[in-house]
Parts: sequence; C-alpha cells; structure tokens
Amino acid sequence: MFPKQVTSILERAVDAPDTTPPMFFWGPPGIGKSAIPKQVAHDKKIGFVDLRGPLLDPTDLRGIPTVLGDKAKWLPPSFLPTEGKGILFLDELASAPPLVQASMYQLTLDRAIGEYTLPDGWYIIAAGNRIEDRSVSYRMPTALANRFTHVNFEVNLDDWIDWAARVGHVNPNIIGFIRFKPDMLWAFNPESSEKAFASPRSWDFASRMIKVAPTKLLPEILNGTVGTGCTSEFMAFLKIQTELPPIDDILSGLDFVPPKGRMDLRYAMISALATRAKTEKIEKGKTVPDTTHFTRLIDFSESMEAEFGVLLVTMLIGKDQGLLLSCPNIDKWARCHSDVIVNKKELV
Repeated sequence: MFPKQVTSILERAVDAPDTTPPMFFWGPPGIGKSAIPKQVAHDKKIGFVDLRGPLLDPTDLRGIPTVLGDKAKWLPPSFLPTEGKGILFLDELASAPPLVQASMYQLTLDRAIGEYTLPDGWYIIAAGNRIEDRSVSYRMPTALANRFTHVNFEVNLDDWIDWAARVGHVNPNIIGFIRFKPDMLWAFNPESSEKAFASPRSWDFASRMIKVAPTKLLPEILNGTVGTGCTSEFMAFLKIQTELPPIDDILSGLDFVPPKGRMDLRYAMISALATRAKTEKIEKGKTVPDTTHFTRLIDFSESMEAEFGVLLVTMLIGKDQGLLLSCPNIDKWARCHSDVIVNKKELV
C-alpha cells in the first residue's frame, strides 16, 4: 500500500482500537513506516508510545515482581500506557531477538501481558524491515505473525510530493528534482556496499543539510546523505538553473516558456520560482503579508502544461498555505483545475 492508503486505514483503525486487529507495516528502510503512525497520533491529538524491539529484554514488558503480604505482584513498566487513547507502536519488531518477539504474544492478541491490561482506547501497530533488505532482521515466529494484519509499505511519488509541500521545510529544488527524476526518490540496492542511499527519509535529511552545508562542501555532504549517483544527478540539475532568465523578471511579469523538449528546464524553473517568491513586504515600518508574487505565479502557472502548473501551485502551498488561499485568483485557478482539485478546500 502507498502512504496515503496506509494513513487512511490507520486513521479508521485508531477510532476502533478494541475491535481492530493490530497491523504490521513491512518495508525497506527510510520510506516512512515509523513516521506515519506518529503523524496520525499527532493529527488525532492522541497519545503515542514508541517501543523499540531491539532495545527490550524478554522480561521488560511484564515488569518486576514485588511482595504484597504473602503474594508476589508484577509491577508493569512505566512506559506502558495506563489511561486515555493512543497508539502503542512496536517499532523495529522484526529486528528484536526471537525471545523478545515471543514476549509480544499475549500483548498483541489479548491486549494484556501478565497483570497489565492495555487501556481500551489504545491501538497496537508494529513495523519492521524485511529480511531481503539486508537490515538486522529475524524470522518472525508464525504464532506472532498470525496475530497481525500485514501491510506491505511502498514508496509513492505523488504521496511524497504532497507531503513535502505540506510540511513546508523540504528544499524546493529537491522537490523539483524528484519530480523530474522520480526514480531518484528511492534508490535502494541491498546488494550495494555504499552506506548512503536515496529514500524519502534521506532526501529530508539532504534538505536539512543544504541549509547548513557550505556551497563548496555540498557535493561531499550529499554523497554521504543520498549516495554518489543521486548526488551527481542533483548537482547537474542545480546547474541547469544557470540557463534560466532572471527569476525576478518572471516574478515581475516576464513571460518565459523553456524550449520544447527541455523538461529539465521546466522543473528547474518551477523550483527557482517557488524558492524566490516573496511572502512579505515592509509597509509603514512593519512587515506585512504580500500576495504579489503568489498572485503572479498563479497566473503564470496557467501558461504552462497542467502538470507543471499544478506542481508550481503545490509548492507554493508548502511555502505559505494561508497566503496562497488569500490570493484573489486562487478560486478561479481551483475551478480551472477541477479535474485535479475539486475546490479550494482541497488545497488545505
């Protein structure tokens, strides 16, 4: 399943945690298996407990015994929830030793372990890498596997683009490059000895490193973040921007359409426009919102093929969603692209 599909099912599952079987997300490293449960908990405003299987001992979940009168009582660990609603996330469970996995039998099936019972409002999710991913992974006991609904997690370009635009901190050049070279979003080869490889997670890291890395050291830094092959392609993409006309001229009203056949220039132009578009101005000594550039780019997007126009507006959403929705021409734009976006609310 793709990320949006997984999110949709998970949002429904946490609303009926007592009757919905636990789910197990399988997939290679860096594709969002851990991020989605945490995001759903955040959006739902419910609790979130992250337990890392490899860090547990087989007896950790049951707790320790204490003597009460002439009997022994097991005291559960403080990290297990005791009230409210939330997600109990058993991350990296496939990397946990077999005895630790076996300790999960009762918790995942009966929602209890020893003298501890999971509160009714909590839903259990687990995640792990597959054996073929060459990550630390143990074969899951069939008794434990049969206690989950198993979901194979896959990378999806459109889902990642939407996520990158929504969170707002991903470098626009990276978004433009991934749109131009979709196969670079996830370039994982378990047979390779290279430590760094491209994944949704490592591209997020790359975006953060771009903000702090000196320009001269950027190729070296990116080599260690997304791998040498993807870094070479990305740096070549950045050089394409030297072929563009002055971006400020386009923002001021210059019409420019890259030569036919130059898809690379189109993607580079969109990235540059989204990066340079201003969102504020100084007025009477105060900083106030300014829709001038956003309004101009909404109009400019209409002169491009639909795919590129929608991508440009999507990147503006990530930059400043509120400002975009206040532009006077956004309603007309949304109506013209009703095959992609039903109405302006879809932009939120």
